[in-house]
Amino acid sequence: MMEGHWTNELRQKVEALVDEYVAAGASQSDVLDVVAKTGVDLRLPKTDEPDRASDKAVVEEPANDWPAAT
Repeated sequence: MMEGHWTNELRQKVEALVDEYVAAGASQSDVLDVVAKTGVDLRLPKTDEPDRASDKAVVEEPANDWPAAT
């Protein structure tokens, strides 16, 4: 299964990111808390981006004013 390849790569990138912030002075515990919270937040739908498909005001009739239509 190819899953191990990308998960190992992702883990290495997360470890490098944690190391970067710890080296800059943040506590490892705080950094890991933020990483965990971010992971949870990424699972939630983005509420600041409305679902345009369900917005009736956005739906418009197609224009029929192109030259070949007459």
